[in-house]
Amino acid sequence: MIDDRRLMIYSNAPSRGAHMAISNLKSSIISYIRIMSPRILILPLCLGFCLPAPAQDAAAPTQPAGQPGGAPAYPVVPGYSTTPAPAAAGAGEETGAPNTMAPSWETQKEARTYVLQIPAPRGQITDRLGRPLAQTRISYNLALIFPTTPPMSDLETLDFAHGQMSLAGTLLDKGIAISDEAILKHYHNRGLLPLDIVMDLAPGEVAAIKQNAPEHLALHPEYQRFYPNGPLAGHILGYAGRSGRPADGPVQNNELLWPATEGREGLEQTFNTQLTGRNGQMDVAFDATGQKASEKIVIPPQPGANVITTLDEEAQRITEEALDKGATRGAIVLVDATNGDIVAMASTPCYNPNAFVPAISTEAFNALEDDPNIPLLPRAFRSAYPPGSTFKVTVGIAALESGAIKLDDQFRGPPSIQIGGLTFHNWKKGDAGMLDFVDALTQSCDTWFYQVGIKTGADPIIEWARKMGFGVKTGIPLDSEAEGRVPTQEYMEKVYGRKFLDGDVANFSIGQGDLLVTPLQMAEAMAAVGNGGTLYRARLVQQVQTYNNQIVTAYDVEAKEELGIDPKIMAALKKGMIAVVESPNGTAGRAAIDAVQIAGKTGTAQWGPKARQRDAAWFVGFAPADKPKYAFAAVYEGEIGESTHGGTYAAPMIAKIMEQLFKDDGKKGAHPHHRVENPAPAETND
Repeated sequence: MIDDRRLMIYSNAPSRGAHMAISNLKSSIISYIRIMSPRILILPLCLGFCLPAPAQDAAAPTQPAGQPGGAPAYPVVPGYSTTPAPAAAGAGEETGAPNTMAPSWETQKEARTYVLQIPAPRGQITDRLGRPLAQTRISYNLALIFPTTPPMSDLETLDFAHGQMSLAGTLLDKGIAISDEAILKHYHNRGLLPLDIVMDLAPGEVAAIKQNAPEHLALHPEYQRFYPNGPLAGHILGYAGRSGRPADGPVQNNELLWPATEGREGLEQTFNTQLTGRNGQMDVAFDATGQKASEKIVIPPQPGANVITTLDEEAQRITEEALDKGATRGAIVLVDATNGDIVAMASTPCYNPNAFVPAISTEAFNALEDDPNIPLLPRAFRSAYPPGSTFKVTVGIAALESGAIKLDDQFRGPPSIQIGGLTFHNWKKGDAGMLDFVDALTQSCDTWFYQVGIKTGADPIIEWARKMGFGVKTGIPLDSEAEGRVPTQEYMEKVYGRKFLDGDVANFSIGQGDLLVTPLQMAEAMAAVGNGGTLYRARLVQQVQTYNNQIVTAYDVEAKEELGIDPKIMAALKKGMIAVVESPNGTAGRAAIDAVQIAGKTGTAQWGPKARQRDAAWFVGFAPADKPKYAFAAVYEGEIGESTHGGTYAAPMIAKIMEQLFKDDGKKGAHPHHRVENPAPAETND
């Protein structure tokens, strides 16, 4: 049922002819409803016309382009009917664009029809299952309706406006402040149209206005961006805001009813063109007295295309909760080990994109910018850190694949060694004895890797670091991705005036020095190790599809590099990474859980300028160890002067995530592997 009062929301004491126009419009809207999807609601919009409420849920699946037959189809976010609403019979007979009328009261009496544009709702951004991450909602503003006759003096206009604002303040129990200058400017330029005096009313405030139905105050609905999960995936989604300020000059034909929305950061910005819909058109006719005679939707707005990401909403939520509880600053990336898809990517602290809708206040933005923890920084892909001992995985592969060492070769792991007249220490104070590759990786023995790194040389390590995706951007569709840094011989000559010396190689071999890696790069590298040697191109978006389920662009899974690692070397590597978690000599005992067997590697490295140096504590790897489903990288940023370690800070966060992701598997019975309960910090010092 269509309520006349809702349709007449901006009508002011309509005449008998106006009632006829509303009746005709009502019939038009009812016809429009019949051609819409049953799930789509019809809500009133600013001048009394109605528009479809944005669809909120997932619907019929669409087969992505390039998807092999028989593979699971991805759900499609529903759109709107493409059939235009039938014109209201007898309403607004003249449809051509009229000449613009000057805004004086004399010329307003001559005005007949204005052609106004209805901003289209943006398309949705969803997770891989079609669950919405960014939507469009109906936002209600409170608007002041000026009497159209007789014309008022400036004093009378201000008197009237102040009285109505006082009434509104009473109804809403809040102060309302609009400058006299703004009131008079609107009245003289745009007196035929309502003046918004309170933006984005809360549900209780909307109810208060509806209940009292004041004559000269009305609800003005408009489309507004909405992030239903608040800060969830905020750094990935970005935010969308108004592209301009509300119009306050003379009414122009083809003017937008309210400012359009544009993406300013994240996926909202990258896919702004695709997410932006096609504006609709409404004709509004006024009679010779300035009274609104009719209005009709000539062209309904069409929503923008939907962006379907590779994210899993539940996994993203679990990851963010573990990170927020476990770190003040840091990042965790979770990828599908079988194809490189980003399942979850979290940075903390984050921000709530809703704070930017429709526009963030200067005070609120300054608070975000001035926060020393930098909540606007997406650390997962825009920050690069020294990887510390997690890089020993790469060094081991380089040493073994280059033939510098063999799997059964052993080297001593003393507390320290002399290199180039300098003493290089192990993180353990005692002598580790003779160790092969698996033992050295398990214990993360620095002095073992110093020797093996020097024996291997810088060039093979550089080559394998590049092969594993370090030092280059992954190519995700987000601006300002950090590429990290793999120092080369050319880099060393340019920066230090020399090539790699043995001391440089020693530092390089334990992931320190000038080496920098992003958490996203590390997670993708771990996926390659876990799946047997295929480095996939990181994928964040599966496809873009229109509101009527037509695929615009599909982003297929792509193998970036086949590493070609010897299966025996790969088996030894996995054995060592499992022992890192499960062996009493391992450094990540706090990552061991019953639900699933985890293979991993810890790392800790000094990071930042010397005056403000802090630790970057890592835990990276994959699970299940035998047939990986997920690969991960977690980094914890320590406080200045704080001693932090990957095994005690990063590893427990991954354990909490994997417990949730594999909780159903855990109910079937504990996995038969060793679990270390709360090992002493001295044993998790890397």
